[in-house]
Amino acid sequence: MIKVLEVIRQGHVGGGESHLLDLVMGFDTDLISPVVLSFTSGKMIDALRACGVKCYVIPTEKPFDMKVLNALKKLICDENIRLIHAHGSRAASNVLLLAGMLHIPLVYTVHGWSFHQDQPWLIRKLRAVSEKIICNRSKKVICVSANNKVSGEKEFGLKHAVVIENGINVRRFNPLLPFRDVRPELGIPPDDFIIGFIGRVTLQKAPLVFVESIALAHALDSRIKGLMVGEGEMDGEVAWYINDRHWGDIIYKVPFRSDIPEVLASINVFCLPSLWEGFSISLLEAMSMGKPLVVTPTDGTREVIKDRYNGLIVDYNNPNDLANRYYELLHDEPLRKKLGAAARLFVESRFDSCRVSKKVTDIYTGLFSH
Repeated sequence: MIKVLEVIRQGHVGGGESHLLDLVMGFDTDLISPVVLSFTSGKMIDALRACGVKCYVIPTEKPFDMKVLNALKKLICDENIRLIHAHGSRAASNVLLLAGMLHIPLVYTVHGWSFHQDQPWLIRKLRAVSEKIICNRSKKVICVSANNKVSGEKEFGLKHAVVIENGINVRRFNPLLPFRDVRPELGIPPDDFIIGFIGRVTLQKAPLVFVESIALAHALDSRIKGLMVGEGEMDGEVAWYINDRHWGDIIYKVPFRSDIPEVLASINVFCLPSLWEGFSISLLEAMSMGKPLVVTPTDGTREVIKDRYNGLIVDYNNPNDLANRYYELLHDEPLRKKLGAAARLFVESRFDSCRVSKKVTDIYTGLFSH
């Protein structure tokens, strides 16, 4: 049995965290014994502990934080960790040095590169260099989309990388299940046409673009309103933006929730207006629930969404286009049904989370087979 330390930046339930939750729960416990480390607490940690998974929280919000090295070293030694799997660059940066010092193999999963085209040149370059260092010192790099792998190869000559697309629990995210109606507790009238935004409220997810698109769409048809589910560093800015424009009656905003299938069942359209993505778990969950989608063409999204076949694609930072697509979907029920059915069928046939756990287990065991 291989004892693996699964490391992630935060303990809230976002896309990468949902991926880790399903990954850990899908391991064959005769082969893999997972221990989870997060640098913040949250509902993902609570959920894993409730399932009997040993979890630790070592608080820090900084990359390459030397102040946590002693606590990390004690954890690794006390638990007799044989392999470290870091999910995301922030998590990897804080275990990279110790993995080398203790001669413990490091696996790195890229949930979208930390560099992207919208950044100032110097910041983008520094982040690319950071990613290169992490990848070069990892025994294996897992990219959650083929486009991420190509981007790494072009940017800094990424090697020894494999593509393992994210997966979800398609049995839990099944539109045929009898879900509880959460609209009453959220204060949403039954006749509202709800556009859902589910994820971290960060620059990456373009939450202000979403908010503005809802206001524009509501002006076209007063039935169109938005539901934002999540938390993040832009919470205050988003709240101020909504209050300053008096949009509180057309945008419902709630923190992270654990009942995401019920939330998805309550919305009419799912929107993912991100500026960059590796491979969005929230997107797959919405697809699995048979929801029509309005999305931007990020790396992972372009691999699963074909415009007007299983979703609608709009350009980045374009609230007007988003609003027009919501309006179109409201007034075209056959299109909604067509997109939703195609999305569900696509996910069901290709993205079961059990497949991900098996492929990651093969990587772990392969590192100790020689």
